[in-house]
Amino acid sequence: MTQLRVHNLAISIDGFATGEGQSFDTPFGHAGGRLMEWFFPTQTFVGMSGHDAEAVGSGSQGVDDAFAAATNRGIGAEIMGRRKFGPQLGPWEDESWRGWWGEEPPFHSPVVVLTHHARPDLAVGETTFLFRDLPARDALALATDLAGDLDVRLGGGPTVVRDFLAADLVDHLHIVVVPIVLGRGVRLWDGLEGLEERFSLEVTASPSGVVHYVFTRR
Repeated sequence: MTQLRVHNLAISIDGFATGEGQSFDTPFGHAGGRLMEWFFPTQTFVGMSGHDAEAVGSGSQGVDDAFAAATNRGIGAEIMGRRKFGPQLGPWEDESWRGWWGEEPPFHSPVVVLTHHARPDLAVGETTFLFRDLPARDALALATDLAGDLDVRLGGGPTVVRDFLAADLVDHLHIVVVPIVLGRGVRLWDGLEGLEERFSLEVTASPSGVVHYVFTRR
């Protein structure tokens, strides 16, 4: 049975999954790269980013990489919010934007981009982005069909993940708590009181200073 999985969603210790003031130059707002500093040294990130391993090293293979690597296993489609695809809001006045990832996005699968504004589907490398205005349950039904016998990854951002959690659609939730205080931005947990009652929880601390929380549906 297809599962909906969230991986590597980093939040500050005060609960923000992105900072304030997102733009083309600051995709995480005033948080900068601090939420993902644990991820960048991993072998998984080095491989996904297409860096020359001889130039930058093969990446770390410790606790953080073990969690990071799980994001790609058994995934046949992804769902993401519009702000993960790009910094624009409102109608697509410039359809030349093809995402943050260049001509070879790391997904290699269909990606359902949730947006209130129509745009033709877009093929970039081995990834096809489908732009749809759908409620959470219908978006999951579409992604499940596209994924075949594999699972669906819920890629974020925090507003989208919160909506799917509120609809009780998430089977696996991997949260990375980063020891920084952001103070402002977009919170993950608002409106989700009692969420932990639906899940079993495993917690793993990393030498990098982050703590990995894995919620698995009971």
